Amino acid sequence: MKKTLNFLLVLAVCSTLAAQNDYQPSESNLQAREWFQDARFGLFVHWGVYSVMGGGGDHGIAEWIMNRKQITIDQYEKLPDFFNPIAFDPAEWVSLVKEAGMKYITITSKHHDGFAMYDSEVSDYNITDRTPYGKDVIGMLKEECDRQGIRLFFYYSQLDWHHPDYYPRGGTGNYTGREESGEWNLYINYMNAQLTELLTNYGEIGGIWFDGMWDQWDADWRLDETYSLIHGLQPQALVGSNHHKMPFPGEDFQMFERDLPGQNTMGFNQAGIGTLPLETCETMNGSWGFNIKDTRFKSTRDLIHMLVRAAGQNSNLLLNTGPMPNGKIQPENVKTLKEMGAWMKKYGETIYGTRGGPTGNRTWGATTVKDKTIFVHVLDAEDRVLYIPLGGKTVKKATVFDTGEKIPFHKHEDGIILTLPETDPDKLDTIIELK
Repeated sequence: MKKTLNFLLVLAVCSTLAAQNDYQPSESNLQAREWFQDARFGLFVHWGVYSVMGGGGDHGIAEWIMNRKQITIDQYEKLPDFFNPIAFDPAEWVSLVKEAGMKYITITSKHHDGFAMYDSEVSDYNITDRTPYGKDVIGMLKEECDRQGIRLFFYYSQLDWHHPDYYPRGGTGNYTGREESGEWNLYINYMNAQLTELLTNYGEIGGIWFDGMWDQWDADWRLDETYSLIHGLQPQALVGSNHHKMPFPGEDFQMFERDLPGQNTMGFNQAGIGTLPLETCETMNGSWGFNIKDTRFKSTRDLIHMLVRAAGQNSNLLLNTGPMPNGKIQPENVKTLKEMGAWMKKYGETIYGTRGGPTGNRTWGATTVKDKTIFVHVLDAEDRVLYIPLGGKTVKKATVFDTGEKIPFHKHEDGIILTLPETDPDKLDTIIELK
């Protein structure tokens, strides 16, 4: 720990903040929520000293390697000595994000291993003090995001396998060699102090993306205080938490891990769907952080279909990449993001600024809606006849989005029956525009 005075000043700020149980979002927060929903597509970045180990030769470990390989703190603390991302180019990253058609980035400021990827004054266990690189990559990325008009969100892990006061221990990180003692409230004070740094040292941010509460549900996380701290310092900042439960007071969006809202193929997402803006996060292969052995890259087709289905569920897609330890984004990911960007450049009007359409997700695809236009995204049509419920609305015209070809339709009950054109089976998405 360092700069105790700064730490104590932060605690004084925290102690004066009101609880969030009666949270009423500010006007700027409501506007940010609207922007968030309009954005629809963002880049998730899992990057840290764990990338040096390349996943340890096992699938799906990556940023979890400290826990999965039962590495003690003394040994794990050697990793920062090898982390020197001299090829990191924030302008290259942000330009790629824009080319991909993404509107925001969410990056890991601190993951479960407790290592801060920014210049923290509260702890010297950070990239500027412990690595030969010695630069604040979060600060560099934020400056470039501001230059290119991309919003930046900070992922922050409430779970910490490194901090001595994360005690009692939860369900993970129990082989790190820490003493079986600690002061839980000191850890929460530490967490809030680091959040204060992130909220005061980098200008206006998009929000905070929390993870790790699931490690121990019975702990006193002091959410009211933490959420009040965030909204007090930056009222517009959106707060979300990957706790796999219905949103708590003070949260501004609800996220779903590796599943669309309403699905639970991963076993994480057993909560319902609330009324807040929604976001689905997914990997481009099977790992979040860099894993040199994980070549299970999803196809561009599958990822575009997930983006479309997410929008059809009124949700954003936060698509993850795990940069390599040298600071470069994996070339396979670069290729896929550029291909998705080419598609978004042509069809983004049917995704950006839309809300979930009248059908929800169907086996054949999904629908999105903007103003008085419904976009029918036919992804995997089983036949050429589709029923679209409209709730009594009247359709004046149906055309293929990119060619203008007229599509025959007739009224049926409270919707219409569309007769689809013959399509190329290799086409990613046949979009019918209903006026």
